[in-house]
Amino acid sequence: MSPAPDRPNSFIRLLPKAELHLHLEGAIQAATLLELKHRHGQSGSLAEVEKLYRYSDFDSFLMAFKAVTEHLRSPEDYELITYGLMQQLKEENILHAEIYVSVGVCLWRNQDFPAIFEGLERGRQRGERDFGISVLWIFDAVRHFGAEAAQKVFELAVRYRDRNVIAVGIGGDEQKAKPELFRDSYAYAADNGLHLTAHAGETAGPESIWGAINLRAERIGHGLTAAQDPDLVEELAQRQVPIEICITSNVRTGCCKTVSEHPVKQYFDHGLMITVNTDDPAMFGTTLSHEYQLAQQAFAFTDEHLRELARNSFEASFLPAEKKLEFLNLFDAAIAR
Repeated sequence: MSPAPDRPNSFIRLLPKAELHLHLEGAIQAATLLELKHRHGQSGSLAEVEKLYRYSDFDSFLMAFKAVTEHLRSPEDYELITYGLMQQLKEENILHAEIYVSVGVCLWRNQDFPAIFEGLERGRQRGERDFGISVLWIFDAVRHFGAEAAQKVFELAVRYRDRNVIAVGIGGDEQKAKPELFRDSYAYAADNGLHLTAHAGETAGPESIWGAINLRAERIGHGLTAAQDPDLVEELAQRQVPIEICITSNVRTGCCKTVSEHPVKQYFDHGLMITVNTDDPAMFGTTLSHEYQLAQQAFAFTDEHLRELARNSFEASFLPAEKKLEFLNLFDAAIAR
């Protein structure tokens, strides 16, 4: 069962936040997916669409994610879901988001990615204008498609790096593709001025996180299994490598059996640099405010702790230094009121 915290209180709702681990396709609400189906001349009801959001474990979640992306066909579809997501961010008082786009899936489907990117950017520009939200893109490769496919994704990221593409990452099945496979691709991305992230320690052990660190990943997505290796926890704390924590996601996919077993408080108490995120909010039935509320209810994070986590989300962002300072000053002013 997914955790169900109370409705987030006003302190959490009004807390200025950034989100750093958020998949565009995993944020598509069922009603929007139904609209996409109708756009493409398909029939169906909301109840039928909602069945796509049901899964029993991590593998079936990946299949559900794939099924949702099948309804993304045109640049206009990507514009619609980008704008819709930014509207949701506004409602959560999320001022900045670094959003993963499954470019690897687009290429696997032989879609016209340059046209899709124009749709993404139109949605982003409209969202920025209407909601005042800052968005940067992270191009995500599907690791189990292999190193050659990842290289193509990273080349596109380099091509669009002057148009709000800030970083690259690898998602998908850790068990089928170790970080070491992507050493050359990560070096290429870094040499071309991109930031580096990696999903690691979600479904694989601590060795996957060590591998991501060796790729020079600047942030670690999930990092759930670091808790199994005290030396790794010490390394992450010492180096202050930001960990993108996704509590509900880890429980819903079965990567973590229960909320109480999640290491988020252990990491925090040990001095790790952690941020709180939703991962795929529509597919996990959560919001960022709910994740903060869950941290408070399940792990006794105080309001002061939550302020620290929210500040971390801006500190750990890939924003340029001047822009980051602008957001941190805005944050400090907001919580001083």
